[in-house]
Amino acid sequence: MTQCRVFTWLFLIATFLILPEGFAQKSKSQIEKEKKESLAKISEVQKILKETETEKKASIGQLQALNKQIEARRSLITSLTQEIELISGEITDLSIVVNALQSDLEHLKEEYGQMIYDAYKANQGYSKLTFLFSAQTFNQLFLRLKYLEQYTKAREVQVEQIEKVRDALNQQMGVLVVKKEEQDALLKSKIRENKNLLALKSKQNKVVQELSKREKELKAEVAETKKAVKRLDNLLAKIIKAEIEKSNADKNANTINLTVEMAKISTAFEGKRNRLPWPVQSGFVSEKFGKHPHPVLKNIWVENQGVDIQTQKNAQVKTVFQGKVATTAFVPGMNRVVIVQHGDYYTLYAKLKSVNVKKGQILQANESVGEVYTDSDGISELQFQVWKNNVKMDPEKWLANK
Repeated sequence: MTQCRVFTWLFLIATFLILPEGFAQKSKSQIEKEKKESLAKISEVQKILKETETEKKASIGQLQALNKQIEARRSLITSLTQEIELISGEITDLSIVVNALQSDLEHLKEEYGQMIYDAYKANQGYSKLTFLFSAQTFNQLFLRLKYLEQYTKAREVQVEQIEKVRDALNQQMGVLVVKKEEQDALLKSKIRENKNLLALKSKQNKVVQELSKREKELKAEVAETKKAVKRLDNLLAKIIKAEIEKSNADKNANTINLTVEMAKISTAFEGKRNRLPWPVQSGFVSEKFGKHPHPVLKNIWVENQGVDIQTQKNAQVKTVFQGKVATTAFVPGMNRVVIVQHGDYYTLYAKLKSVNVKKGQILQANESVGEVYTDSDGISELQFQVWKNNVKMDPEKWLANK
């Protein structure tokens, strides 16, 4: 193998390993990010799930927490699978390079051995001095001297080449060992998470079976919730109607400053789409916005005017944007309620245990409005709504991604 071939090969190793690693790293970092997010969700939901399990009776809240836990576990397993596939590809690439380096090292050793052997045969009974001084002309002497110098240098270069390839081989074999250990650890993690997932599914089935036996009780709960939602709608509609009438009266009275200020707040609120902070520090959406099937009852549909956010006991509920408290009230089935006005927009916080704000009070973003209520099943859940005047909106399209 020539010196040029060795350096070309070493360059190819650098291109083959370093450049793809740079591209793969972005993908790997994304997978790592998703893994961390899944683990954070699992930890968060696990705390909430433990609180729901303090009550021996199965509940919809417990089922929703289990569903969310299963979703997070599946997401984690997907990330682990992707990472295993990524590392498998890296191991394959490394194995190709290691095999090639081993082959070339053998060739270099053979070439070097052949060179030594040829030199040995050439020198038998024929010393370098004899070789030099047997030259018939000075020019021939010079050429023989040059040849010996180049031959010696070639042997030195050959030794350097062998050392470089050996070093590269040892380095890549070390990386290969680390990658295989990493792959093994990920495979063990995936097996463990699959076992956890199976355990959660088993628990989920038991809760569904138990809840299915209480069909009459669950139907009564659905009917009561519909009544509570209707009361809440009436309360909000009354407030919005009064505010619209007040706004029209303000325009007629030429109270320009007030209407301009309201418009500014509305515009600022609109600019927070997908970026509003969550009203509770930890939690997950246990029931989404709109109409959807009941999680247990067949052929029964429920409709949510906002979202239910399941959280931890005694969680502080905070306003998502600056505004004015439009009202505080008690609504049967929804417990204590706070409605905050943000110009043409309204946010509603229901199922509160306590309220620490008053009607007309000006609030800043992330200011506490009260504490979440925990029901008899041990479920701590906030009902959160977003309205633009009398049009209900999907809160998940306003809240920042968690």
